Amino acid sequence: MDIFTAGRDFVRLEGRLVENRLLSVVFDGADPAGVVDALRGYQNADGGFGHGLEPDKRCPDSLGLDVETAFDILLAAGACDSVMIGRAVDWLASVATPDGAVALAAPVIENYPRASHMSEWTYEPSLNPTAGLVGRLHKLGVEHPWRSLAGSWCARQLELGLPTEAHSLHESLEFLEHAGDVDLERIRDWLPKVSYFRADAADPSYGVTPLQFAPTPDSPWAALFTTEQLEAHLDRLIADQQPDGGWAITWEPPGQAATLEYRGIVTVAALRTLKAYNRL
Repeated sequence: MDIFTAGRDFVRLEGRLVENRLLSVVFDGADPAGVVDALRGYQNADGGFGHGLEPDKRCPDSLGLDVETAFDILLAAGACDSVMIGRAVDWLASVATPDGAVALAAPVIENYPRASHMSEWTYEPSLNPTAGLVGRLHKLGVEHPWRSLAGSWCARQLELGLPTEAHSLHESLEFLEHAGDVDLERIRDWLPKVSYFRADAADPSYGVTPLQFAPTPDSPWAALFTTEQLEAHLDRLIADQQPDGGWAITWEPPGQAATLEYRGIVTVAALRTLKAYNRL
């Protein structure tokens, strides 16, 4: 069985409705409205997203991380529901600091099952996810007063220096992509100093890889890496497909359902990346 068929069958068997609808849009040309409809069940009356859309916490309340996940799904589907997004950004504005910064999560998650890494550090407003949310709103073409306020805060933070952790750097690059001239050499020189950056394709540990920084060859961040680096990680991505057709994860979600949900997410992401690099 080929890579795509095996991955598709895994998502059909084990994945959520939203990943199945997204897979149909990306690979079968289905109507993106189906993805938007699937996301509606995760949007709360306050406009934010919750209900474990990002599966590492089983909390129904709206959280910044779930809003970011919703934006990622909309972008992957090529969908832009202005009402849905506008309500979500209004919620972000309602929970932001006076400067516009937001946090990944909130103490309310402690009332529900969650992965061990979802703890106090996720309650602090930071570039992760604020910069990523601002960058995604630029990609979605959605303007909002919060986007401008938070963008100014992100710019001030990044003037002080680049983040020293890979997830925060990834989020910052989402913002910098739309912030004018970017010093690629500065970022390239900084990468080896960043924790959780998985530069070596042979390294099986948890981390952010070059393919996550540059999931398509036309990404502005593909220039941070050599062709050999990207090809090595593409080879590793193919090799990491499991016998059941899905891709594994390298952390511990809060339960079996969350594990399968996250495997569906990373499987769709892997197939999208392989398609973008003409490796399917």
